[in-house]
Amino acid sequence: MTATVPPPRPASARVPDARVASMFVDRWSRRALSPTPLGADTVQSLLEAARWAPSSGNSQPWLFVYADDEETLAEARPVLNDANRRWADKAPLLLFVFARRNDVRNGKPLLSGQFDTGSAWMSLALQAHALGLTAHGMLGFHRDKAHEVFGVPSDVYEVMAAIAVAYPGDVDALPEDLKAREQPNSRKPVAEFAFRARFRSG
Repeated sequence: MTATVPPPRPASARVPDARVASMFVDRWSRRALSPTPLGADTVQSLLEAARWAPSSGNSQPWLFVYADDEETLAEARPVLNDANRRWADKAPLLLFVFARRNDVRNGKPLLSGQFDTGSAWMSLALQAHALGLTAHGMLGFHRDKAHEVFGVPSDVYEVMAAIAVAYPGDVDALPEDLKAREQPNSRKPVAEFAFRARFRSG
């Protein structure tokens, strides 16, 4: 039986500088996670969102391998590094996302593969937010081990990230050094990364 779903989390206190949908400022990557099971329909909803991400030439180069029960999670958790396992071991869903290296149509390097796979991750992250979940992407994992454990050939796919998905949990359950970090961070202003007509440094 699926456990009771925790109440909706409050929105973050971030304030955008221009009009955007609230999901862009309210979504953030928590470490305080609830072990509440998600259910197969929720997992499929997340993957369905990733499915509809845009990609160059509709190449859809992403590959997700996920663990969502104790048997599969027991195999997936050791792929994470120890620092991330301190909090991510509570997640009822772990995903590892891979990007195809070459275009299946001509065998040439797929120059847009990582870019497009990033769009699939963002689609999944926003769908998680819409469902009252948090999705936290990680680079702290053993890359070779990910290919080995999940049986994904490294000559065909490159592992890009690990993702922990859960309902928000109790901040007080985090290790002391992580509690102070459990808040949404800021972003640089648009003027620092977007330039009309021509880039200007300094």
